[in-house]
Amino acid sequence: MRITVTRLATVLQTLMTTTAERVGRKSGFVQRQSKMTAAVFVQTLVFGWLANPRATREELSQVAAAAGVTISPQGLDERLNEAAAKYLRAMVEETVGQVLYSAPVAIEVFQRFDGVYVIDSTVIQLPTELASEWPGCGQGQASLKLPVQMDLSTGELRVYLEAGRVHDQKTALQDYPLPEGALRLADLGFFDLDVLQSLGRQKAFWLIRFKVGAVLLDTHGQRLDLVSALHSSTETVLDWPVQLGATHQLPARLVAERVPQAVAEERRRKVRQDARRRGQTPSAARLALADWSLYLTNVPSCLMSASEALVVATTRWQIELLFKLWKSHGFLDESRSSISHKILCELYAKLIAVVIQHWFCLVRLWACPDRSLVKAAQSVRKHALGLIRDLPVLPLFSRAIRILTDALAAGCRIDKSRQRTPTFQRLLALT
Repeated sequence: MRITVTRLATVLQTLMTTTAERVGRKSGFVQRQSKMTAAVFVQTLVFGWLANPRATREELSQVAAAAGVTISPQGLDERLNEAAAKYLRAMVEETVGQVLYSAPVAIEVFQRFDGVYVIDSTVIQLPTELASEWPGCGQGQASLKLPVQMDLSTGELRVYLEAGRVHDQKTALQDYPLPEGALRLADLGFFDLDVLQSLGRQKAFWLIRFKVGAVLLDTHGQRLDLVSALHSSTETVLDWPVQLGATHQLPARLVAERVPQAVAEERRRKVRQDARRRGQTPSAARLALADWSLYLTNVPSCLMSASEALVVATTRWQIELLFKLWKSHGFLDESRSSISHKILCELYAKLIAVVIQHWFCLVRLWACPDRSLVKAAQSVRKHALGLIRDLPVLPLFSRAIRILTDALAAGCRIDKSRQRTPTFQRLLALT
């Protein structure tokens, strides 16, 4: 759904009232008539933690008062039980099921594709008591994995909830179909030749880092000794036609850029450190390839040059910055409680809050290449309590959202830096 102020106001009001009540009854959270309805409960938590991600129970009770219900901090805390956690999880599913997007950002290289989709995941550690519900990687451990797909062009966001032990290659996002002509950027955790082959059949494009050990064939079908080939080259940027995989033999391009010596040495230091942590010895090939930034893509050179591919590949970090925003500013992975179901209630409510925060950015800010989501989050916090006050009356709620989104578009921009060139400037320079 293409987002506007009116559409966002309607979606949010419906989600926080009609949907909240329906889900509250269906989940079993609502057992009897109460002044603290399911709708007011979820509004209190979501907008309360949206305004202050470290809000105390006392502060949340004040938010409830702004929503029209008087409840003590102790009374609110008692409602953060297992039934509430089940209810809020269902509300997360309802929230992320809303697919909203903005007008495409004005970056020419993105406009060559029907969406530039970045996928990655982040993990939130949970108390061991939750291992049966959200099993983690180790025995008896618990964690929640959030696989996320974000379209850098329109801001469309898809969020899934998975057990922490689920490998990235097995998440729901791995096989998610993309539109014809879309570009997919993913980290090495999602490197899978079957998936890349499937994307090609969908006439979608992919751009991913080279995985050490992956088989490359040259134009004659012979296995490419990548370390030797790179070592013999004197060029800084390379663009070689290759076939990927001994069996799959996917037509691709290897795009490589030689990095400064200091960068290469730092990469080798991290490789050795990671190997020591795992009790392994790094291979000579891995150490040698640290001299290069290596990417594989099926995008034809007439659509994206090697120099453009190297810049576009760095935009994968935008989803890492989104995770950092959710955790460092939204405190998604922190809780004041040590009780498992209360922690889940806080996690689910905060997850709804950060998704709604993202929606606000889509209205007018996303179309600006120099947007600052950190500044936007700070502005949203200032307006959150006003939103809950106006939510029952759609015209007032729409007006409050318009004021907020006008403020985001006016002042939430990236500061110019003399030390480094921001990603958006590098992308604009490609035009």
